[in-house]
Amino acid sequence: MSKDQTMRFSKIALLAHPQISTAAEQAAWMAEDLSSRGIDAICGNLNDLDLQEQVVAAGFDLVVTLGGDGTVLRAAHLCAPNAIPILPVNMGSLGFLIELGPDEWTEALTRLLAGEYWIENRMMLYTAVWRGEELISEFDVLNDTVIARGDHLRPVHLRASLDGQAVTTYVADALVVSTPTGSTAYALAAGGPILPPELQNILLVPVAPHLSIDRAIVLAKGATVSVTVLSDHGCVVSGDGQLPLHLTIGDKVEVRASDFYTQLVRFQDGDYFYRNLVSLMDQNPSAGVK
Repeated sequence: MSKDQTMRFSKIALLAHPQISTAAEQAAWMAEDLSSRGIDAICGNLNDLDLQEQVVAAGFDLVVTLGGDGTVLRAAHLCAPNAIPILPVNMGSLGFLIELGPDEWTEALTRLLAGEYWIENRMMLYTAVWRGEELISEFDVLNDTVIARGDHLRPVHLRASLDGQAVTTYVADALVVSTPTGSTAYALAAGGPILPPELQNILLVPVAPHLSIDRAIVLAKGATVSVTVLSDHGCVVSGDGQLPLHLTIGDKVEVRASDFYTQLVRFQDGDYFYRNLVSLMDQNPSAGVK
């Protein structure tokens, strides 16, 4: 779905990865460039709580991230509830979500202000964690929700149900419940399929399953996955790699399509995903392979 091309970007936030010094420098330079064009621009550290609160309060028309894919994920948690689009600038290594490099900023900004862009809507997942009748946590993710073994090295026993009907019990190191966006993240490393980002499916991928279903399952968007912890030595649940929440036997994790979408600003053609995918898979920047 495209965004109104006549939209006026009057207030832009630039969020820099806190551990990449060049990201902060680049953000400051970009803020100056925006200000010179009459745009109200604020730059800061992604961990800046005041800046986060401003984003959550829908105080911006656009958020520019400077970092890697992880920076985009964290920004998505802030932006999606208020439908604030994100323009990802790569200052990291991997770039499945990235749109441009820092040296492409000047041309990209000109195109942005001229309305020469399109908005890509990425499906998200809503996760609710139940302990009996008590809702102990809820969150939305762009990549995945992972239920995994915690401090113990023993695999966890997880009973999975689909729309209230029992599917199977996994004995595994983890179970990944992923979006199509997350299919190129942990789910891919666990042997799952790669799904194009425009799909609206939910992906269920076990990690190192033992005498359990070892194939990924692709579910419809309207499905609700319910995972009940059967292990008495506990496990954890984490959304998009954030700090884990410890679970106990009987806890239930329910995952379904979120009401929110992550909106990404795109200048590339619509077939960019496969073109970038081949490049990244051939050269795996995180492994240093040339």
